[in-house]
Amino acid sequence: MCLRQGQWWWSELNERFPMRMARIKISGRGAVYHCMSRVVGGQRLLGPLEKEKLREMLWQQAAFSGVEIITYCLMSNHIHLLVRIGAQNRASDAQLVDRALKFYGKKSLYVQTLRKALEEQGVLPEDLREGLRERMGDVSAFMKELKQRFSKWYNRQQNRYGTLWAERFKSVLVEDQPSAVQAVAAYVDLNGVRGGLVKDPKEYRWCGYAEAVGGNGLARKGLGSIYGWGDWERVGREYRQVLLVSSGSAGSAGKVVLDAEGIRRELKRKGQLKLGQVLRLRVRYFSDGVVLGSRNYVNEVFREYRDRFGARRRDGARPMRGLGALEELATMRDLKVNVVG
Repeated sequence: MCLRQGQWWWSELNERFPMRMARIKISGRGAVYHCMSRVVGGQRLLGPLEKEKLREMLWQQAAFSGVEIITYCLMSNHIHLLVRIGAQNRASDAQLVDRALKFYGKKSLYVQTLRKALEEQGVLPEDLREGLRERMGDVSAFMKELKQRFSKWYNRQQNRYGTLWAERFKSVLVEDQPSAVQAVAAYVDLNGVRGGLVKDPKEYRWCGYAEAVGGNGLARKGLGSIYGWGDWERVGREYRQVLLVSSGSAGSAGKVVLDAEGIRRELKRKGQLKLGQVLRLRVRYFSDGVVLGSRNYVNEVFREYRDRFGARRRDGARPMRGLGALEELATMRDLKVNVVG
């Protein structure tokens, strides 16, 4: 029975995360990415202890890599991260050494080598500097190192060996403007609700919104960056209205939250659903759309990466059909089958 259940989850996750997908990565300027990775075989290997350790490593890796966590959600067999990569890595040699010190600890021989070089020469040797900078400000390096570090820890804990994560991670490039980032952030934070684990995302410990509600300053800063505000009370109120939950600081106790079947029926008859209701379904555009944002943004990215697409294709933007509140956004892929699940 367990094997059959595992096979069922593997099949479902294959539908969620297709094996091959073109990744578009912006160089030389800032960008936001929705990154996803699944456990090998779709197995539910991440329990409370594992999620807590991965959450801890996530913040550590982000601080070292100079990556901003907007929000995240850690599930038992897959993870979602919404991250912002800065325009370029301007960290000084002193800042690089400080990041390494906080990441590895003062007893690390690597850190001691860095500190000694900086103290004696006033600057880092070029090879050490570039070695650090190559690991910073890059979404691929960030994801690779985070997953590798967690895999090593997990295998030691479980006395196992071999890969923990299935194939390479997936990512969707998201236009860094409020409506696009807000939609993806809410989609990420609502994973626990979609999975039937909680009724309110603030109750799911391993997501950015719950951490922000709990008082984590970094989590609050990440969500606040969507709006450009530093006032958490205001940010929390605005964001919670998007999540459309049944209680809390947004004063939304009187709102009706449809179940999944009700939402599907409303979408089919083109009912006027709010964003938070639509996001209670799995929307494949957020995982398979390649690029997500305004029509102009998607077309701009398409022109920049024109050589990756067939000669007959004239533009990049494809509407997010049948999703009401999301139809102002566009994606690179035209998903015609099983858009929601």
